[in-house]
Amino acid sequence: MAATSTRDRILDALQRILIRQGTAAVTLESVAAEAGVSKGGLLYHFRSKQAMFQGLTRRIDEDAEAEFVQATREGVDVVRYFLQTSLPASDEEAALYWSVIAALRSGEGLTDDGTEVLARVFNRWSELLTDYIGDPVLAETVRLVGDGLYLSALSGLPHPDPDLLRRVFDRIFEQVAAARGA
Repeated sequence: MAATSTRDRILDALQRILIRQGTAAVTLESVAAEAGVSKGGLLYHFRSKQAMFQGLTRRIDEDAEAEFVQATREGVDVVRYFLQTSLPASDEEAALYWSVIAALRSGEGLTDDGTEVLARVFNRWSELLTDYIGDPVLAETVRLVGDGLYLSALSGLPHPDPDLLRRVFDRIFEQVAAARGA
């Protein structure tokens, strides 16, 4: 139990540093200090900076899996759920994902395994949307709208006008209902 707790504290510390200062501030020493563990204690759980990023990517993957379970519960509108969760819940969440994407792009923090995890998340949403809607073109349109909202929020672009966004969602929901024969 203590190993999981320490491991989680290290990943929490990594997240806080990424959110506050970005990838450039991530060192084994800075994460150990933030987590309140020795560098040796950190190395016991994560052999390298890259291993910490892989651990964080796995955590993101686990969170995504939990979202997939929620999205596929009986009676849940997968499209509505996907679009509503496409906007990060907080500035902190947006900063975290932006930092992970920056690490991925730089090649400094993530390996091919990390890239595969993120690709799997995006592909899984495509599958869920296509299965739910039944029309792969409309499903891809929905996914692109959600991804666009998500990436816009992560990059700090202004949020769309709420009324216009509601109208966009309403139009999508109408098209999905028609495709599903509702």
